[in-house]
This record gives sequence, C-alpha cells and structure tokens, in this order.
Amino acid sequence: MQSDAPGALDASLAELIDRLPKVELHVHLEGTLEPDLAFRLAAKNGVALPFRSVAEIRAAYEFSDLQSFLDVYYAACAVLVTREDFRDLTVAYLAHANADRVRHVEPFFDPQTHTERGIPIGDVIGGIVDGLAQGEREYGITSGLILSFLRHLPVDSADATLAAAEPRLDRIVAVGLDSSEIGFPPEPFAGTFARARALGLRAVAHAGEEGDASTVVRTLDSLGVSRIDHGVRSAEDPAVMRRLVESGITLTACPNSNVRLRVFPTMDRSTIGTLLKAGVAVTINSDDPAYFGGYISDNYRAITAALRLGAADLGRLAANAIEGSFASGPRKQELREELSQATAG
Repeated sequence: MQSDAPGALDASLAELIDRLPKVELHVHLEGTLEPDLAFRLAAKNGVALPFRSVAEIRAAYEFSDLQSFLDVYYAACAVLVTREDFRDLTVAYLAHANADRVRHVEPFFDPQTHTERGIPIGDVIGGIVDGLAQGEREYGITSGLILSFLRHLPVDSADATLAAAEPRLDRIVAVGLDSSEIGFPPEPFAGTFARARALGLRAVAHAGEEGDASTVVRTLDSLGVSRIDHGVRSAEDPAVMRRLVESGITLTACPNSNVRLRVFPTMDRSTIGTLLKAGVAVTINSDDPAYFGGYISDNYRAITAALRLGAADLGRLAANAIEGSFASGPRKQELREELSQATAG
C-alpha cells in the first residue's frame, strides 16, 4: 500500500518501518556525536567548544553545503580524546540503532581526524571496538568496522594511516573514502586502495553526492570498490545505473543528509525512487544523524512519505542492505529470515 499523498505516511507503512530488521551501511561514528555528549566530553577533557549551549550547537546545524557541515563536524570531534570517549560515542549510537531495530551495522570512522590531534590510532580503534562489542552483548547488533580516509588530506597521510592500522586490521572489514568530493578526485588514492585490498580488506567510497554521475564511474574504475556511498546522482545517467545493476554495486543513500546538504532541494526530489525502479541496489542510511535530524528509521519514514513508497519498496530497501553488507554468510541468512518474518502478510 502507498501513502495517499507526498508528505503523508500511512499507518501500516509506519508500523512496517518499525518492524523491519535494519542493516546500516552508511553512518559516520563521529557524526553520531549528540550535543549533550559533546558538552559532557568537552568538560571532562578540558576542551573548549565554539558553542555555549546545546541550543547554540543545534542552531549551527543549518548547512548550505557539504563543506559548511564539515566545518562544524571537525570542530566537534575535538572532544574525543580517550579510548573511553570513543567507546562511549559508539555505545550511544548503538542505543539509538537498537531503538530503530538495527540488527547489523558497518560504521565508518575517520582516524586522521584524531591522529592529527595526537590521539593514538590504537585508542581510536580500541575504543570503537570496545563499544561495538558491548553493543553486540547488550543488543545483539553485529558489526563490521570501516576505516575511512579523508580525501582532502594528502595521499601520503592515507598511506601512513593504513600502515598504522595494520596491526589491528583483524578489527576492520573495509576501507572507505569520505570528506569533500569536489576538488578531491578518487584516482590519487588508487594505490592506497590497492594495498588495502591486498591486505584482505573490502573497499567502499563516497561518490555521486556533490559530484555528478561520472564520479561514480571514476570511483569504480580507480578504487575497485564494492559499494558506493551516496551515489544518488547516478540517476542522472541511465548508462551508469545499468552498470551498477549489472555489476551488483550497492548504493548507500542517506535521504535526510541529501536534503540538509542541498543535494536535493526537497525530499520529493530525491532520486532514490528512480534508482529503485531501475533495479539499482540502493539502501537507506542515516549518514551523520546527530547533525541531519534523525537516525535510520527517521530516514526510512521521510523517504517513504515523500516518494510514496510501498511495502514492497521497503522490503527491497531492507533486503538490499542485507545483501550489500559484509556480514558473514550465516549472519546474512539470519537477517533474511528476520526480514521475511517482518514482511510476512
């Protein structure tokens, strides 16, 4: 069943969204730092934030583009100092994820944001892994961690980060590439990604958010990724969509983020419906939920109402995330069974 009009969400679809076992493939742990936790960590660690209150932080969350968001995002990251801080950040996100019935998550983290401040990479990875383990014990949420390189920094920095993380790669499933897309093409990172794949890691990368559909193709060709993060502008080119379908590439779309960062002027202009109709394996995710007004279920609700998606669409979105994940074969089968139960009838 579809909602009656754009902006309205049928009650049965809302209930289905609540029931769906969700897999989140595009969430930046640093982007889950809620203002109250940021102030608590700032006080604990003696870090001065450029805001006087939670209300003042939230007032700064009116972004004109990706860079205006990143400026606030990187400033807030300064409160993350100790291994325990990274654990607390991760556990706080997983509490939100559990409330949204997330069953498996593959979060990004940006080690360069922290190592450039003198934070040991072992404390960053160790704290996140501690938090993920606690989340699995308490909520049964399984996970795979993605080390993401910052594309606005030199390639040498990415290479050094990969080398520093090498003793801990048993805790990491993939590498990624994020930060400002315009002016920072994927090709210079080809060697870094090749080394990561040789070490047994998967590869994903942001593309087709700020950049047009051609950036998706260039990212596929140069980095050997198995997922494209965002990728919503692939819909501008039917040939790119065909390639995504034929190669089985998953797109990790983030509806609220796309509107807040002006990729689309309004939610009903999102290309997610076009991608679904073309058979692209598009998924729904929250990106940086502390900044963009909602976690994964909020994104499901917003895009469902705006595009008048139906129950079959929601089932496909959830199934795409399961199949596009790096979870083990047995874990994927468990998630398929959960999804089948949730969508029965």
